[in-house]
Amino acid sequence: MISPALENDLKASIRSIPDYPKPGILFHDITTLLGDPRAFRRAIDELVQPWAGMKIDKVAGIEARGFIIGGAVAHQVSAGFVPIRKKGKLPHKRVSIAYSLEYGLDEMEMHADAVQAHERVVLVDDLIATGGTAEGAVKLLRQLGAEVLAACFIIDLPDLGGADKLRRLDVPVRTLVQFEGD
Repeated sequence: MISPALENDLKASIRSIPDYPKPGILFHDITTLLGDPRAFRRAIDELVQPWAGMKIDKVAGIEARGFIIGGAVAHQVSAGFVPIRKKGKLPHKRVSIAYSLEYGLDEMEMHADAVQAHERVVLVDDLIATGGTAEGAVKLLRQLGAEVLAACFIIDLPDLGGADKLRRLDVPVRTLVQFEGD
């Protein structure tokens, strides 16, 4: 659990844009947090804090903002980085999984040799909403035999239930900021 003061500071560094990408959606834009060196550093430090000192082999980031955050987290914990991408973006032998979106299915992929059996992996992305993408990523990592230690997100939209969906998969979830009612 992070302090209320830190959560307020991080929230203040996130821009909220109404009616994007469509009317009725309030989009929480982390590019302002990424552009603020102090907020970015604090967010990365806090995301990894519960696992400081543990052996982490890889950090997996979900396309696209998860690459930015995941790369920084991987550097912080001296781990390798694994990109989890949309279908058709990776050049080598891949494994893929279909996952649920709000209105249908999509697929994500990772290289088949990106993780080895029993490697300890932390999954990272900018935001957890309904959890379909993160759930697919967990299942994809487990398909290759990885042990998913945790899933970390800067933003949680708790009313949409994604973090709880991951917890039901026995994945500890770390979030830094909550936006209720989204």
